[in-house]
Amino acid sequence: MPVTSETSVLFGNLLTNSLPADCETRNFRRQVSGACYSFVKTTPFPQATLIAWSQALAAQLGLTPERLGRDKFTSIVSGNSMEQGMQSYALCYGGHQFGHWAGQLGDGRAINLGEVNTAAGQHQILQLKGAGPTPYSRTADGLAVLRSSLREYLCSEAMYHLGVPTTRALSLVLTGTGVVRDMFYDGNPKTEPGAIVCRVAPSFLRFGNYEILNARKEFDLLKQLTDFTITRDFPHLGVPGHDTYIAWFNEVCQRTARMIVHWMRVGFVHGVMNTDNMSILGLTIDYGPYGWIENYDPGWTPNTTDSQGKRYRFGQQPQIALWNLVQLANAIFPLINTVEPLEAAIAAYKSTYESQWLRMMQDKLGLESPHHEDATLINQLLSSFRHTETDMTIFFRALAAVDFSLLLQEVPVILQKAWYEKSPNQTSQQATLDWLLLYQKRLQFETRPQVVRTAAMNSQNPCYVLRNYLAQLAIDSAEQGDYSKLHELQKVLQQPYQEQPGHENLAQLRPDWARQRAGCSMLSCSS
Repeated sequence: MPVTSETSVLFGNLLTNSLPADCETRNFRRQVSGACYSFVKTTPFPQATLIAWSQALAAQLGLTPERLGRDKFTSIVSGNSMEQGMQSYALCYGGHQFGHWAGQLGDGRAINLGEVNTAAGQHQILQLKGAGPTPYSRTADGLAVLRSSLREYLCSEAMYHLGVPTTRALSLVLTGTGVVRDMFYDGNPKTEPGAIVCRVAPSFLRFGNYEILNARKEFDLLKQLTDFTITRDFPHLGVPGHDTYIAWFNEVCQRTARMIVHWMRVGFVHGVMNTDNMSILGLTIDYGPYGWIENYDPGWTPNTTDSQGKRYRFGQQPQIALWNLVQLANAIFPLINTVEPLEAAIAAYKSTYESQWLRMMQDKLGLESPHHEDATLINQLLSSFRHTETDMTIFFRALAAVDFSLLLQEVPVILQKAWYEKSPNQTSQQATLDWLLLYQKRLQFETRPQVVRTAAMNSQNPCYVLRNYLAQLAIDSAEQGDYSKLHELQKVLQQPYQEQPGHENLAQLRPDWARQRAGCSMLSCSS
């Protein structure tokens, strides 16, 4: 929407203007049928305090504290004021959680405010997480704590600057109220500082928005929602109809494949890939118990709820995404009524993921010219990581600095700095050296000078990622009123591929004290 003055922004909402609303206007927990959303009001927080915001995103939206005034900006992103054109609402959706149909879920603590058209002609929706209860809150209070909100705020922006498709975060606000949470689900709740994140995305629709309509046999509404989705967010596909639905599902599959390849590139583990946490736009959404691969282990999950089954472990993410796409295919089947094109799209997801994953790993290794033995070379490298508890982020960054014009007789010290195992046995060291010698031979097929290859590798392999222990240190300080670590991380993570003097401590191995500490290794869904 156009900016009308120096201090005001007009909001609009195509979704609420295009799709049916819940006819019940009272805000109480209930099953909502025959509607895509419910109108709700945010909970007022008179003591809301702005502690961080994304200047670049604010400028893109035309919503900066400098332009609007800090008080007004804070009032908007805390939900304390409703601007012209806003219609606050919560979406109705269902989902498969840990492989089982969970029925209605919905925006239990997310409230959409409205959308802004940017100067670049894009529409972006503002959504508050932690701004109060909705009809979908079930037994919860619709609030969020600083601990989880800070993690979501930082990671949303960190992922964006890493080049990973993601929702973004405009701001982080303290509500000034306490929120009771049982962090470990062990019967020992405590009061924590409340907070709100203002999330931003072109759409917050998830696979579960379509699943719930199919489950309830609300097929007319399913068609209406799908037509709206295509018209607003996939207009290049043309007028909604049978063939367009197939093309749309194909594109959702392709976008999801690209997103997962990026996760695997940077070592990100989502932790809770339920279908209600899968964006229809192929964006990373809902930063809960996420984590980053440190000592390389494809079987690792950061989610305490998933610690037994490890359904959402790092190495399983491509397969879980496929499983989730199958659930979406089942949900939209009534619009297509034929299995073959849906199966073809699923098959295309698999082939796209496999080819793009291989290309991604070749890029990480600086291999410009494909070679028939590259897959074997890559698999042998990943196998060697497990012998020495290798930090993937540090290893790939260090590999670019190794001078392979020299004869290798032992593992370079710079690569040993990526090992958590400080005294690996001879067999483990030899596994790494054997791989390095194979890699050295493989580089003979490359024509780029080393300096060019190094720059290319450094553009794919970040120096900085949001390690859980770094986020936890920022949380510890923020809970004491010190936001310096939060601001330092936010600044450094805006340039994750650039080495930044004075911040070398943010690119080091996870310290031993953080290996088992809560918040640094495993996290719960509590927030």
